[in-house]
Amino acid sequence: MTTVVLADDEVLLRSALAALLPLEGDITVLAEAADGAEATRATLAHRPDVLVIDLEMPGVDGLAAVAEIRRTIPDQVVLMLTRHARPGVLRSALKLGVQGFAGKAAEPAHIASVIAALHAGRRWIDQDVSAAAIVDDCPLTDREIEVLRVTRDGYSVAEIATRLHLAQGTVRNYLSSAMQKTQTHTRHEAARYAREHDWL
Repeated sequence: MTTVVLADDEVLLRSALAALLPLEGDITVLAEAADGAEATRATLAHRPDVLVIDLEMPGVDGLAAVAEIRRTIPDQVVLMLTRHARPGVLRSALKLGVQGFAGKAAEPAHIASVIAALHAGRRWIDQDVSAAAIVDDCPLTDREIEVLRVTRDGYSVAEIATRLHLAQGTVRNYLSSAMQKTQTHTRHEAARYAREHDWL
Protein backbone atom coordinates (compact mmCIF):
# COMPACT_ATOMS: atom_id res chain seq x y z
CA MET A 1 0.00 0.00 0.00
CA THR A 2 1.34 3.40 -1.02
CA THR A 3 -0.25 6.54 0.40
CA VAL A 4 -0.29 9.79 -1.56
CA VAL A 5 -1.35 13.42 -1.27
CA LEU A 6 -2.48 14.76 -4.64
CA ALA A 7 -2.03 18.47 -5.40
CA ASP A 8 -3.23 20.07 -8.65
CA ASP A 9 -5.25 23.23 -9.30
CA GLU A 10 -7.04 21.59 -12.27
CA VAL A 11 -10.06 20.07 -10.59
CA LEU A 12 -10.95 17.63 -13.37
CA LEU A 13 -7.43 16.26 -13.64
CA ARG A 14 -7.04 15.98 -9.87
CA SER A 15 -10.41 14.27 -9.45
CA ALA A 16 -9.67 11.86 -12.29
CA LEU A 17 -6.31 10.91 -10.79
CA ALA A 18 -7.82 10.54 -7.32
CA ALA A 19 -10.39 8.13 -8.74
CA LEU A 20 -8.10 6.21 -11.11
CA LEU A 21 -4.82 5.82 -9.20
CA PRO A 22 -6.30 3.38 -6.64
CA LEU A 23 -7.57 1.28 -9.56
CA GLU A 24 -4.14 1.23 -11.23
CA GLY A 25 -2.05 0.28 -8.23
CA ASP A 26 -2.09 -0.37 -4.50
CA ILE A 27 -2.52 3.36 -3.84
CA THR A 28 -4.57 5.26 -1.26
CA VAL A 29 -5.17 8.99 -1.78
CA LEU A 30 -5.11 10.53 1.69
CA ALA A 31 -5.94 14.08 0.67
CA GLU A 32 -6.32 16.41 -2.32
CA ALA A 33 -5.08 19.99 -2.58
CA ALA A 34 -5.86 22.78 -5.04
CA ASP A 35 -2.72 24.87 -4.50
CA GLY A 36 0.71 24.83 -2.93
CA ALA A 37 -0.40 26.14 0.46
CA GLU A 38 -3.06 23.40 0.74
CA ALA A 39 -0.52 20.83 -0.47
CA THR A 40 1.89 21.88 2.27
CA ARG A 41 -0.75 21.66 4.99
CA ALA A 42 -2.06 18.28 3.76
CA THR A 43 1.43 16.77 3.44
CA LEU A 44 2.50 17.90 6.90
CA ALA A 45 -0.78 16.59 8.36
CA HIS A 46 -0.90 13.21 6.57
CA ARG A 47 2.81 12.39 5.94
CA PRO A 48 2.14 10.44 2.70
CA ASP A 49 4.60 7.99 1.17
CA VAL A 50 4.59 10.11 -1.99
CA LEU A 51 3.47 13.69 -2.64
CA VAL A 52 2.15 14.03 -6.20
CA ILE A 53 2.21 17.73 -6.98
CA ASP A 54 1.64 19.93 -10.01
CA LEU A 55 4.52 22.26 -10.78
CA GLU A 56 2.43 25.25 -11.82
CA MET A 57 -0.29 26.33 -9.41
CA PRO A 58 -1.60 29.76 -8.41
CA GLY A 59 -0.13 31.47 -5.37
CA VAL A 60 2.35 29.01 -3.90
CA ASP A 61 3.62 26.88 -6.80
CA GLY A 62 4.89 23.30 -6.64
CA LEU A 63 8.54 24.26 -6.12
CA ALA A 64 7.76 26.65 -3.26
CA ALA A 65 5.50 24.07 -1.62
CA VAL A 66 8.17 21.36 -1.82
CA ALA A 67 10.77 23.73 -0.38
CA GLU A 68 8.45 24.49 2.54
CA ILE A 69 7.58 20.83 3.13
CA ARG A 70 11.24 19.79 3.09
CA ARG A 71 11.95 22.14 6.00
CA THR A 72 9.81 19.85 8.17
CA ILE A 73 10.03 16.53 6.28
CA PRO A 74 13.46 16.56 4.59
CA ASP A 75 13.04 13.07 3.10
CA GLN A 76 9.52 13.52 1.70
CA VAL A 77 9.27 11.63 -1.62
CA VAL A 78 7.93 13.90 -4.37
CA LEU A 79 6.56 13.23 -7.85
CA MET A 80 6.21 16.48 -9.78
CA LEU A 81 3.74 16.67 -12.65
CA THR A 82 4.51 19.19 -15.38
CA ARG A 83 3.37 20.26 -18.81
CA HIS A 84 6.49 22.31 -19.53
CA ALA A 85 9.85 20.87 -18.57
CA ARG A 86 11.78 24.13 -18.46
CA PRO A 87 15.49 23.55 -17.80
CA GLY A 88 15.73 26.10 -14.98
CA VAL A 89 12.72 24.66 -13.22
CA LEU A 90 13.94 21.08 -13.58
CA ARG A 91 17.32 22.12 -12.19
CA SER A 92 15.68 23.89 -9.23
CA ALA A 93 13.46 20.87 -8.53
CA LEU A 94 16.41 18.48 -8.62
CA LYS A 95 18.28 20.73 -6.18
CA LEU A 96 15.28 20.50 -3.87
CA GLY A 97 15.61 16.72 -4.06
CA VAL A 98 12.49 15.99 -6.13
CA GLN A 99 12.80 12.30 -7.05
CA GLY A 100 10.36 12.03 -9.94
CA PHE A 101 8.95 13.96 -12.89
CA ALA A 102 6.07 12.93 -15.12
CA GLY A 103 4.15 14.73 -17.83
CA LYS A 104 0.63 15.82 -16.91
CA ALA A 105 -0.64 14.13 -20.06
CA ALA A 106 0.64 10.73 -18.90
CA GLU A 107 -1.84 7.88 -18.43
CA PRO A 108 -2.92 7.21 -14.82
CA ALA A 109 -1.43 3.69 -15.11
CA HIS A 110 1.96 5.23 -15.92
CA ILE A 111 1.73 7.72 -13.05
CA ALA A 112 0.80 4.85 -10.71
CA SER A 113 3.87 2.89 -11.84
CA VAL A 114 6.11 5.94 -11.27
CA ILE A 115 4.63 6.37 -7.77
CA ALA A 116 5.48 2.72 -7.05
CA ALA A 117 9.04 3.20 -8.36
CA LEU A 118 9.59 6.29 -6.19
CA HIS A 119 8.15 4.55 -3.13
CA ALA A 120 10.64 1.74 -3.75
CA GLY A 121 13.49 4.26 -3.58
CA ARG A 122 14.11 4.77 -7.27
CA ARG A 123 14.15 8.00 -9.28
CA TRP A 124 12.19 8.71 -12.44
CA ILE A 125 12.19 11.39 -15.12
CA ASP A 126 9.83 10.86 -18.06
CA GLN A 127 11.64 10.85 -21.40
CA ASP A 128 9.70 13.80 -22.78
CA VAL A 129 10.44 15.82 -19.64
CA SER A 130 14.18 15.10 -19.75
CA ALA A 131 14.40 15.72 -23.51
CA ALA A 132 12.79 19.14 -23.17
CA ALA A 133 15.10 20.04 -20.31
CA ILE A 134 18.38 19.12 -22.01
CA VAL A 135 18.46 22.28 -24.12
CA ASP A 136 19.40 24.95 -21.60
CA ASP A 137 20.09 28.34 -23.19
CA CYS A 138 19.29 30.32 -20.05
CA PRO A 139 21.91 32.99 -19.22
CA LEU A 140 20.39 33.68 -15.80
CA THR A 141 21.85 32.37 -12.56
CA ASP A 142 19.71 30.31 -10.16
CA ARG A 143 19.42 33.32 -7.82
CA GLU A 144 18.31 35.62 -10.67
CA ILE A 145 15.71 33.06 -11.69
CA GLU A 146 14.50 32.81 -8.10
CA VAL A 147 14.17 36.60 -7.77
CA LEU A 148 12.35 36.90 -11.10
CA ARG A 149 9.99 34.09 -10.14
CA VAL A 150 8.95 35.99 -7.02
CA THR A 151 8.81 39.27 -8.98
CA ARG A 152 6.27 37.62 -11.27
CA ASP A 153 3.91 37.30 -8.29
CA GLY A 154 3.82 41.10 -7.96
CA TYR A 155 5.92 41.55 -4.82
CA SER A 156 7.94 44.70 -4.12
CA VAL A 157 11.73 44.60 -3.75
CA ALA A 158 11.32 44.76 0.04
CA GLU A 159 8.83 41.86 -0.01
CA ILE A 160 11.09 39.81 -2.32
CA ALA A 161 14.01 40.41 0.04
CA THR A 162 11.95 39.24 3.01
CA ARG A 163 10.60 36.15 1.23
CA LEU A 164 14.05 35.06 -0.01
CA HIS A 165 15.93 36.12 3.15
CA LEU A 166 18.15 38.50 1.18
CA ALA A 167 19.17 42.14 1.62
CA GLN A 168 17.21 44.61 -0.53
CA GLY A 169 20.43 45.75 -2.20
CA THR A 170 21.23 42.15 -3.13
CA VAL A 171 17.77 41.72 -4.66
CA ARG A 172 18.26 44.94 -6.67
CA ASN A 173 21.62 43.65 -7.92
CA TYR A 174 20.08 40.36 -9.07
CA LEU A 175 17.21 42.20 -10.77
CA SER A 176 19.58 44.64 -12.46
CA SER A 177 21.73 41.79 -13.77
CA ALA A 178 18.65 39.91 -15.00
CA MET A 179 17.37 43.05 -16.78
CA GLN A 180 20.76 43.46 -18.51
CA LYS A 181 20.82 39.84 -19.62
CA THR A 182 17.24 39.98 -20.93
CA GLN A 183 17.73 43.50 -22.38
CA THR A 184 14.62 44.77 -20.64
CA HIS A 185 13.88 48.02 -18.78
CA THR A 186 11.89 46.86 -15.75
CA ARG A 187 11.97 43.83 -13.47
CA HIS A 188 8.44 42.93 -14.57
CA GLU A 189 9.52 42.96 -18.24
CA ALA A 190 12.52 40.80 -17.31
CA ALA A 191 10.27 38.32 -15.49
CA ARG A 192 7.88 38.22 -18.47
CA TYR A 193 10.79 37.75 -20.91
CA ALA A 194 12.24 34.93 -18.82
CA ARG A 195 8.83 33.31 -18.55
CA GLU A 196 8.25 33.51 -22.33
CA HIS A 197 11.63 31.84 -22.90
CA ASP A 198 10.77 29.04 -20.47
CA TRP A 199 13.55 30.00 -18.04
CA LEU A 200 11.34 30.31 -14.95
